[in-house]
Amino acid sequence: MTDRFVATAKAVAAANGLKDYPFAVIAHPVANNDDAALREKARAAVAVIVTLLRDRISA
Repeated sequence: MTDRFVATAKAVAAANGLKDYPFAVIAHPVANNDDAALREKARAAVAVIVTLLRDRISA
């Protein structure tokens, strides 16, 4: 999700009993980004997602 929606995502997670649910965040906005900017945001998000999954597996 983009950083503009972090507060909402945290509220939804908490309302569903997942107060500390981890997620990947990219910079807002996305709509006006060129391909290079979107690729960089995707690379950063994938790095976070891989770490989250790896930590979850080892826990």
